Order: sequence, then structure tokens, then C-alpha cells
Amino acid sequence: MPRHLMEHPEDVSVVRLGPGEEPTFDWQRGPLASVTRTPDETSVVTTSDVVPAGARTEGPFRAVEVAGPLDFSAVGVFVEILSPLADAGISVLGLSTFDTDWVLVPSERSGDAAQAWRRAGFVVTPTTLTGGSTA
Repeated sequence: MPRHLMEHPEDVSVVRLGPGEEPTFDWQRGPLASVTRTPDETSVVTTSDVVPAGARTEGPFRAVEVAGPLDFSAVGVFVEILSPLADAGISVLGLSTFDTDWVLVPSERSGDAAQAWRRAGFVVTPTTLTGGSTA
């Protein structure tokens, strides 16, 4: 059975904050919201429309969700998903949650990514703003 990927329509961005800095904006929105901390930085994934003016940011990206939940013992899921994109020269950011994996694809390359995945045998469906599949 082919792997199913769901592309969310909202643009998301990655915001870089300083070490230990807490986000002071409404970051908990969209299909994927995440705060990741290291000793050197805090990174926030959120919808692009809430990124504060002047913030250090990358994006916009489209969030693509792997239909899950995925079992923690699954081996090679990211390799399987990212190989067609690497072959197509598409740079991405990968994230994982407890239940599944996510790929952030530059918004301007989302159509190219979907084509690459379909050529590789994946099912790619768009979702609505409310999170339901339109396909």
C-alpha cells in the first residue's frame, strides 16, 4: 500500500529566537506548531501570518504530514519520503511528532514536491484549512 502524504494549505515559517527565549506571539496555530530548544537557540514553527515583524525567519513552507500514526519501530520512513525530493533538488526541513513525521517544503516548490512524490508512488492529497482531506 503506498504511503499517504497530506499537504496543508497554510504557509508556515520557522522563527529563530535566542537561547532560552520564550515566544511572545500567538505561535500555537496552524497544522503544525512547534517549539524546539537547544542550548544555542529556540526555534518556533508556526503559521507565517503570526511571525512578528523583524523576526529572524525562514519560509514560507508548506507542511506535509505523513498519514499516521507511525509505529516507532518503523525504519526508513524519512529516507523513503525525502529521497524523491533530494533527487528533485528540493531542500526541506523534517520534523517528527509522537504519531507521525512532517516535511516542510518551500511553498514555491510544493507543486514540484507533490509531482516527485507521485512519480515515486506516493498518494498526495491536499487538506482543507480545518484539517480534513479534500480528496
